[in-house]
Amino acid sequence: MTWMERMKALREDEDLNQTEVAHGIHVAQTTYSDYEKGKVRIPLDCLIALAKFYNVDLNYIAGISDIKNEFPKK
Repeated sequence: MTWMERMKALREDEDLNQTEVAHGIHVAQTTYSDYEKGKVRIPLDCLIALAKFYNVDLNYIAGISDIKNEFPKK
């Protein structure tokens, strides 16, 4: 699964729309849509915000792992 597919799957699993996720990571809905479609790469700070939003680690969002570990706590 690509990172774009993973982003969409996470959103759909939580029954959220793009506007809700965009608001949660502090970007415009159109920007989030571009991330999800792969039109632009998601910046690292937004990727971290997305991982925190869903409480999953970055490896899961990136598609490196299929194991949904929690976002690391300090």
